Amino acid sequence: MANITWATAAGTQNARALRRALASVMAAVLSLSLALPAYAQGRVAVVRDAEIETLVKEYAAPVLNAAGLKASRVQIVLVNDPGFNAFVDGQRIFINTGALSESAVPNEIIGVIAHEAGHLAGGHQTRLREQIALAKTLAIVGGLLGAGAVAAGSISGNDGGAQGGAALMAATPSLVQRNLLSYRRSEEMNADQAAARYLNATGQSMQGMLTTFQRFSQGLSLSGVQVDPYQVSHPLPRERIALLEELARKSKFFDTKDPKSLNNRHQLMRAKIAAYSGGAAAVARMFSNDRGSLAARYGDAIATDLSGNSSAALKKLDALIREQPKNPYFHEFRGEVLIKLRKTDEAIKAFAQAIKLDRSKSPLIRARHGFALVASGKQGNMKRAIEELRVAIQAEPDNFSAYRHLSQAYGQSGDIANAELVMAEGNFRAGNTRDAKVFAARALQKLPKGSPGAIRANDILTIGK
Repeated sequence: MANITWATAAGTQNARALRRALASVMAAVLSLSLALPAYAQGRVAVVRDAEIETLVKEYAAPVLNAAGLKASRVQIVLVNDPGFNAFVDGQRIFINTGALSESAVPNEIIGVIAHEAGHLAGGHQTRLREQIALAKTLAIVGGLLGAGAVAAGSISGNDGGAQGGAALMAATPSLVQRNLLSYRRSEEMNADQAAARYLNATGQSMQGMLTTFQRFSQGLSLSGVQVDPYQVSHPLPRERIALLEELARKSKFFDTKDPKSLNNRHQLMRAKIAAYSGGAAAVARMFSNDRGSLAARYGDAIATDLSGNSSAALKKLDALIREQPKNPYFHEFRGEVLIKLRKTDEAIKAFAQAIKLDRSKSPLIRARHGFALVASGKQGNMKRAIEELRVAIQAEPDNFSAYRHLSQAYGQSGDIANAELVMAEGNFRAGNTRDAKVFAARALQKLPKGSPGAIRANDILTIGK
């Protein structure tokens, strides 16, 4: 009986040791998962803006082409975050609004995009996931081996064996993490070198990349923290700066500057972000040395509208349009201000002018034009609104706001069946399966049997069954 009791206690101790080992392993795996983009963990606040998206896509297009990537297949996503950061996931490049507003010139952002393009072209995200999966396996195996050593030491009465097993369990997560971080450091260096090739291929300077890494380096120096190179996923900034500086100095494009027109658009973008993120005070700080510039006045007009004084904002915006009558985004924002002032007829004209001037044919502006037509409440505008919103949705099937406004247009036209079908589709696209099925069921009761709409409504109803 004594022996049985002892054996049971040892078994309990071993089970506890195993649980502690696995808990330690899972803690390591959790820390490793931070290597994956925040997007993959569902924590990204996405920003949509036609002006900013168009500009950043123009920055990216030649770089992506040099990387052998099709620009049409790589989505640029703006993240509402004040930090200077960017990352990739799948075929998407995520760029923080903080990076856009802090970058003094286009070349800094172009350098960041080139680096992220290096990750995409190198397939680093796919291999990173493979490395994490391998790390999980190695960590669990290491934990089990350590727990086994503890068990063997307890059964044999060998305290040294038990202590060795405990040490193995403690060391395994750290070793696994260091191996993965070492892998990530090598991939970061590879992406840097790839970025250098892309910038050279497109005749652009690497000075922007150097400025970015110098900013990171200064941040580490000011933090007063001693950094363990084995505990970070990126190479230490001084190492990256040394490598990039060597590559940059060899390039004949080192002193190449961004075109003046591109830099002007960059400043307008920065002004817009400053106005939306910090109001008039942020705009004033950003352009403290040039408050009379077009960008500073643009930011001020936006901030004025956001503060609730849309009438004053409209006057400031009209002054900007007189100066740059062919800027589509001035007309677009004018439309937004006019909607707030309940001048929908004028807003419709403003958005129509923006569409006419917009060479990128942004579906976001088309969607806002459709919304203005719906907001007018005029029956004669509903057919045109439906056409505009359908064009916007065809170009961008995941724009939930466009579905909502299209549903309103159908509703105001008296077509309740299609109004509900559109809401079913919009909710389905947004991942709101429950609401999608509710609207699909309503639509199915009203749509002609066997019609394309009825078939689609039935498809939505049967998904997941």
